[in-house]
Amino acid sequence: MQETTANKVAAHATSSFTEHLQRDRPDLLPQYAPLATGTAAGQIPAVPHATTIVAMTYAGGIVMAGDRRATMGNIIASRHIEKVFPADQYSVVGIAGTAGIAIDLTRLFQVELEHYEKIEGTPLSLEGKANRLGAMIRGNLPMALQGLAVVPLFAGFDAAAGAGRLFSYDVTGGRYEEQEHHAVGSGSMFARGALKKLWRPNLPEDEAIAVAVESLYDAADDDSATGGPDPVRQLWPVVYAVNRAGARRVSERELATTAGNIIESRAAARREA
Repeated sequence: MQETTANKVAAHATSSFTEHLQRDRPDLLPQYAPLATGTAAGQIPAVPHATTIVAMTYAGGIVMAGDRRATMGNIIASRHIEKVFPADQYSVVGIAGTAGIAIDLTRLFQVELEHYEKIEGTPLSLEGKANRLGAMIRGNLPMALQGLAVVPLFAGFDAAAGAGRLFSYDVTGGRYEEQEHHAVGSGSMFARGALKKLWRPNLPEDEAIAVAVESLYDAADDDSATGGPDPVRQLWPVVYAVNRAGARRVSERELATTAGNIIESRAAARREA
C-alpha cells in the first residue's frame, strides 16, 4: 500500500507547487477564495487595497519600496501593512491591488520558488521566476474581472547579467521588463514623476534608497491612498535592496534618518509643492 502511494506521488511529481495545488487542492489557491457572504453577483466587496510600490536599478542591484497604507474606499484600513516581500534570496515582489489576495499570492509564489529549487536541485533563473509569477497572476483573472485585481512589481539580481532587473505585469499576467525604474498603484503617476527627476544611472545604494523614499513622499502628497513617512508614529516605508550578496531589508533606523533628511530639506525650502 505504501509503495503504491509512493509511486502515485512520484508519477504526479512536478516542479511547480501551483500546478500541484491546481490538480489536487484547487480550493487552496487564492483565486478560489469565496467572496464575502451576502455579496451579490457583480458587486465588489469592501476589502482593503494596497498601494504604492516603486522600484529602480542602482549600481549593482535594485531597490524596491512600498508605503504602509491600505485603504477601503475612503477609509484608511491600515497604516501598518507591508507590501514588499522577499520572493527568495535574490528577488523581491511588491504588491498593489486587493491586499488579501495579493498577500496570499505572494506567499504562494515564495513556496513555488522554494519547491522548484528542492525538486530540481537548482534555483530558477530570474527570467523563469518572472514567468512563473505572470502565470500565477493570469490564474487570478476571474477575480480581477470581479474587481479584485492584483498587480505586482517583481525585481531581483540576475547573476548571469550581473545586474538588477525589474518586471511589471498587467491583470492578465502579461509580463514587461522595465528599464531604469517603475511604479505601480494609485500613487504611481506621481511617484513616476519624481523618479524621472531624481533617478540617474549608477546611483549608489544609499542614494537609491533616498530616491525611493522621496518618490513615495511625493506620491503621498497627491494621492490619499498612499501614506508618506510618519515621524509621529515612527512608520517608514518597507524598502529592500537586492544585489550580488542577496536581498536586504533596509533598517528602520536608516529609513528614519533618510526620511528625516527629506522632511527637513523640504521644510527648509518652504515650498508648498
